[in-house]
Amino acid sequence: MQVFGKSIRIYLKDGTVTGIRIGEIVNQTIQSVACPRNRVAELKNYPEANKPGVYFLFGDDSETGGNRAYIGEAENVFDRLQDHLAKKEFWSEVIFFISKDENLTKSHVKFLESHAIRIANLTKRYIIENGNQSQASSLPSADKDAMEEFMVYVKLLLGIFGHKFLEELTPLKIKTVDNKGTTIISQLENNAANNKPVSLELFLSVSGLKASAIQTDEGVVVLPESEASTEITSSLSMGYRNLREKLITNGTLKLIGSKYIFQNQYLFDSPTPAAAIIVGYNISGPQNWKDIFGKSLKEIEIQKALS
Repeated sequence: MQVFGKSIRIYLKDGTVTGIRIGEIVNQTIQSVACPRNRVAELKNYPEANKPGVYFLFGDDSETGGNRAYIGEAENVFDRLQDHLAKKEFWSEVIFFISKDENLTKSHVKFLESHAIRIANLTKRYIIENGNQSQASSLPSADKDAMEEFMVYVKLLLGIFGHKFLEELTPLKIKTVDNKGTTIISQLENNAANNKPVSLELFLSVSGLKASAIQTDEGVVVLPESEASTEITSSLSMGYRNLREKLITNGTLKLIGSKYIFQNQYLFDSPTPAAAIIVGYNISGPQNWKDIFGKSLKEIEIQKALS
């Protein structure tokens, strides 16, 4: 299926990027409002906030220092936010979504809430305060398809507002080669055919350690079962040491035998920290992460730039 670009319109109510922002997708009925906690009272005068909608509360998790979110729905978003001001302390920002044509019902927003919770628990980017709660409402097939499409735009606008927590870190399937050297058809190749961004599968084999990763638009996602050293050297920077300790503490890295093993996928901003934390010393990521043919990421990037 052909993928088309999208035009997003963002209105800064008071001309600042930290204030109340209204976002919409051109030619679509979805509308979103992002608001800092200390300005929620102002939403009383916004017609958008007095409609049925699905909303997201964002803040920091006190135990891990990571991102935390709560997902909810309401027939009147502003009234529900008033309750959360009194009962939930962690959040500093709310983003909610309504329909400009006023066709969202209680059943619709309950479906959206349940769907969003399920996706967020699968992506595991943020700690979700809801856990696994929320029963999906039953909708006619046509309404269900409409809400599935609505959720696509919710994910898109959340990402524009800086929260990509409903997006998969990696494709559901990746390109692999079996022990006979045969390339297995993958989701990555399908993405290329559909004009979607193509991710690159990478491998690291250094100091007796083996790791695999996917390069995406966001950085490098190290995959589960990748190995990491139990030792670090003095060359490893303090920032990388702290991140490594965080990964051990939160269970991403688990000691199994003589090595640490990644228990789940983890996104690094760039290839160098991904490599350094794995081997335990300063190392060049672009030179040591390689594709399935043994070509380094640095070579691949240079080749792309010259082509």
